[in-house]
Formats: sequence, structure tokens, C-alpha cells
Amino acid sequence: MIIHQIKTYKTIFLLVLGLGVSQVYAQEEEEKEEKQDLGTEVVNVVKPYTPTISDAFKVKATPKLNDSVNTAKKKVTYSIFSVPVASTFTPAKGRAAAVKKAPKLKLYDNYATLGFGSFTSVLAEFYSNFQISRTEDFGVFLNHNSSQGGIDNVIVDDFFYDTRLNLNYGARERDFSWRTDLDIQHQVFNWYGISPTIIDIGPADAPILTEDFDVTHSYITGAINGSVAFKDGIFKEGKGTVRYLSDSESSNELRAIVKPTVEFPIAGENITTAFTVDYVNGSFANDFDMNLEETNHSILNVGINPSLVILRDDLTVNLGVAGFVSLDSENSDTDFFVYPRITASYRVVGDYFIAYGGLEGNLKQNSYYDFVQENPFVAPSLAITPTDQQYDGYLGMKGKLSNNVSYNLRANYSAESNKALFVFNPAQVSSPVAFLNGNSFSIVYDDVETLGVFGELNFDVNSNFKMKINGQYNSYTTDNQAEAWNLPELRASVFADYQITQQWFAGINLFFVGERQDLLFSNDPTDILAQPQITTLDSYLDANAHVGYRFNDRLSAFGRVNNILNSDYQKWLNYEVQGLQGMVGATYKFDF
Repeated sequence: MIIHQIKTYKTIFLLVLGLGVSQVYAQEEEEKEEKQDLGTEVVNVVKPYTPTISDAFKVKATPKLNDSVNTAKKKVTYSIFSVPVASTFTPAKGRAAAVKKAPKLKLYDNYATLGFGSFTSVLAEFYSNFQISRTEDFGVFLNHNSSQGGIDNVIVDDFFYDTRLNLNYGARERDFSWRTDLDIQHQVFNWYGISPTIIDIGPADAPILTEDFDVTHSYITGAINGSVAFKDGIFKEGKGTVRYLSDSESSNELRAIVKPTVEFPIAGENITTAFTVDYVNGSFANDFDMNLEETNHSILNVGINPSLVILRDDLTVNLGVAGFVSLDSENSDTDFFVYPRITASYRVVGDYFIAYGGLEGNLKQNSYYDFVQENPFVAPSLAITPTDQQYDGYLGMKGKLSNNVSYNLRANYSAESNKALFVFNPAQVSSPVAFLNGNSFSIVYDDVETLGVFGELNFDVNSNFKMKINGQYNSYTTDNQAEAWNLPELRASVFADYQITQQWFAGINLFFVGERQDLLFSNDPTDILAQPQITTLDSYLDANAHVGYRFNDRLSAFGRVNNILNSDYQKWLNYEVQGLQGMVGATYKFDF
């Protein structure tokens, strides 16, 4: 046993000794190799630890608390220590404040107005509306305005009459509504603008231009108008007018206008398309040279105007284009026109600042009736042709300065071809024809470019006081004519209405018209080589005022004063207006 253990120890000792010798030998070999070859070394850079949120230990579950000790809430008792205080205050029961309601105004379906004034003037109006059924109504309107004249230094008649009768009927169905009316008008004017030099040149032994010389010119107009509007469907609305005019000089004119509008969707957008058919046909018994040859005009304009409205938040854009074909059968002429119809507006600051602009054009149909309404002293021998309104570009801004004041500012530049201008006619000395004595106007056409600026302020202080101020300045450039005849560069107006008390009310209107130019011809028959001279008509300011008193909700009285400044200005060359004019009258409202 002992011998066996000794052998075991000897074996272990020999193994350990052998391992030690081999280790020493290996180390010596490595040292020799290191001395022969420097080799490579690894440098480890140790960075300080910087903790991040992602390194934090996240609790995966909310631990449950198992507290064996529950603290009971302690009951607290409050008490008030009252001390009596002497007071004389006695609270009263509350009562809601009553809002004073304005008395409801009764609306009447009928009224009549009658007034009389200086220059033997008469004003008469009558209106009546009948509710035939729940969906039908019928109305009558009659208006008459006349004056017997009496302007100083006028030897011929200068009276005028203007009477109009309108009958209208309307109906409202489930899917559409429509209305039609018959309009009849009778107008009488006098070519009283005869220069005193014409009278002096007339034959002394038998003067033609005396107070008995007839210079009366009358017009009779009849028109049928109609309109229809649909709630659903492609066809949205339609309007139409047929009007016939004849005068005391054997002139006549027929005008027919039809304007249907359709709307249909394309690619999710509604396209609105308006059509226009405008026909005018007329004749004049003789021309200005009195060669007794009848002159005619017959023009048909047909147009189409598709448009698309784009709404994006505060931006509104209307994109459209208009195309027209014009057929002049008297001159065997056909023309085509294309116009832009683009408008846009953007609410920069809500209702306080809205920027807007546009580029638009149109083919304007001129007519004898329209010229008469603008200037009743035209000669019944006019050249009628459409006006090509090539474009009108404008930029502006509008909005509110406050809740009671609104504004509108606009600048525009337009170009028109064949723009109609009124020009004074030369005199044929002592002519027996009423409008050949230097007292009528004709029409000339020219290409006109206009640069304009417009401004307007509206004051809506309260329900009792309202006022509007506006002004327009235009600068004209003509092509063939020396001036833009009878077009003022400056216009301005002021309108104000004031409800003084529940019974008293008043108002005032101011109109300013700047200088205008016209052609003045020599009235001397021996001076046949004299060239027409440009004459300037003075600017004028016309002030009109009215005041009224309501006796009750039915009866009221009024007084009017026109041309308060008593200015004998000329609205047209040689045509002075009546001076200071006054009128009093009454209005009565009633129901049948």
C-alpha cells in the first residue's frame, strides 16, 4: 500500500517537472522571435460610460400592492359662529328686463302718389298688387312725370311728358317659377336747343323759328318681357324681351332678346353656359341730309358663354370665355368675336379686405331705343352698329373699414372698337324740319381706350342714417375723333337719407359732372368754308333735396327742391335745364 502511494507521487512529480521545462523552453523561443520581429500591437481605447434612456430597466407590469394596513378617514365636523350685524338692506325680488320691441310695420299692397310743382310739373304714381292665389300674383304700375316748361330765352316749346304703364303676372310652381309683364311707354320731348344766332339769321319778313314752330318729338314703346327659373335640371333659367318703338318722324325699331342658361356637371365641376340671341331691326324715314331715302339697319348677334366657378376657401375664380357671331344683313357683313370672361376675388382679411380683379369683354348691341333713353334730343337718322368691347381689365379692393363703413376702390383699362359718341349736328338755316336747326345730335363711332379710377364709400351709421359717396375719373384716347365727344372725365355724387323722427324724414342728392367737349358749327350760311370748332361745356353741380312727414302708416306728405343752386347749366350743347324747381305732394297706402 505504501509502495503504491510512493509510485503515484513519483509519477505526478515527473509530470509537473516535464511541463515546467517545456514552458521555460517555449518562453525562451517567443523572446527570441520578439527580438527578431517587432510585430503588431492592439491598443484598446476605453470610453467612459454614458447612460441612455434605452438602457434603463423598464417595468413590464404594474405591481400589485397588498397593503394590509388601511387608514380610516377621520370625520371632520364644521360649525359657524354667527354674530348679529345691524342692517337696513332689504333685498328685492329679481325681475327680467323687458326688451322694447319696435312696432311691426304694416305692409300695404297698393299706393298712390300725386305731386305738383313749379314749371307746371306733375308727378303721379300708382301701384297695386293682387294675390290671386297662394302661388300667383298680378301687379299694375303707372308712372307719369311731366312739365310744361318755361326756360328763359327759349322761344319754342320746351315741355316734356313721360308716361309708363306696366302690367305683370307671376306664378310659382313646385319645380319652377315664371313671370311676364307688358310694358307700354309714351314719351314727348322738344328739340328746343336752338341757338339765338339761328333765329337772328332767319328771314325777317317771314321768320320760321317762332313760338309756333313745332319741334315736338314723341315716342311710343311697347315691350313684352318674360323670365323663368328652374330649381332642378340642366336648364337653370331663361329671359326674353320683345320691344317695338315708333316715333312721330316715321321711325320704327324692333328688338328681340333671348338669353337661356344651362348648367351641367363635367369631371365633378358644374359648367354654366349662357346663350344670347339679340336681334335689332329698324328704319328711319329719311337721313339727316333729307334726301328722302329710307335708311335701315338689321343686325343679329348670337353668342355663347361657358364658365366654370372655382371655390377654394377664401378664393373665388370664375373662368369663362364668350364667342359671338354678328350678322349685318343690310351691309352683307359677318364678323366673329371672342372675349375673355375671367374674374377672381380673394378674402385677404375676411370681410374687411377683399381683393378682386377681372378681364372681360362683350359685343354690345346698340339700338335707337337705347340712344333715345340716354339723349332724347337725337335726330331720327342714326347709324346703328354694334360696339366691340374688346376687353376691360380691372383690379380693385373692397370691404369694411368698420361695421358701419364699407369701401370699394377700382382701377381699370378698357379698349372699345366702334364706341358710340354723341355729336352736335350742324344747322340748315331756317329749315322747316324740326331737328335740322342746330338742335339735334347724331352718332359717330370711334376706337376709344379708357383709363379709369373709381372710388366709393358707404356709411350705414344706423337704421336712421345712410350715406353713399362715389367718384369716377376717366381718361380717354381716341383714334379718329379729336375728342371723346360729350364724355366727362370726372363724375361724382353724394346720396344721403335721414330718418329724423318717426314722422319726419329727409334726404339730399348731389351730382357733379365735369367738362365735356363737342363740335360747334358756324351758323352763317355765307361762311360755307368755316371749319367746326371744339367747344367746351362747363362742369356743373346739381343739388336736390326732399323732406317728408308721415301722418300715420297710410298717409305721408313730401316736398322736393331740385337744382337748389339755380344753375342754368347745359346738360347737352344749347340745352339749358330748368332752374330752381319745387314740388309738393302726398302718398297714400291702402289695401282693397
